[in-house]
Amino acid sequence: TKDAVVYNIFPDSFADGFRTLSGSSDGKTGLGGTIRGVTENLDYIASMGFNCIYLNPIFAAGEYHKYDLLDYFHVDPCFGGNAAFRALVETLHANGIRILIDGVFNHCGWYFFAFDDVVRNQENSAYRDWFYQLTFPVKRPEAMEEIPGYACFAYERMMPKLNTANPEVQ
Repeated sequence: TKDAVVYNIFPDSFADGFRTLSGSSDGKTGLGGTIRGVTENLDYIASMGFNCIYLNPIFAAGEYHKYDLLDYFHVDPCFGGNAAFRALVETLHANGIRILIDGVFNHCGWYFFAFDDVVRNQENSAYRDWFYQLTFPVKRPEAMEEIPGYACFAYERMMPKLNTANPEVQ
């Protein structure tokens, strides 16, 4: 990375095609930017001298920002899915541009399979050791002012903190 000149992209608000963004925000679905939109605008990025792009989270998640991760193995369908990401990486590499992605490995979303199992099965959950500071019964607090019974990333109740010291989590 010593010679990297990095262009940071928040995919949802970058482009959905050739220098366009046609979506509208409703607070949940976002603006409509896609991985294809990034791929189609690589000439623009390269023309400014960037040789690396950094993508904010792209994996399947509940909110537009994708920090409330649901699935580490699939690019969110609203961004175009795995095939679109594969095409982006191939195009980047063919043009000598590197890529970094924000992996979001220290927390997840409310409906991540392991946290969902904790909410459903409580102390009997096989995943109870995957999270920090669980206080049973664990529930998803709807009110923003309600303090959750688990540690959260940046105090955001919808992003339970993963116990990254746990080998199963790793």
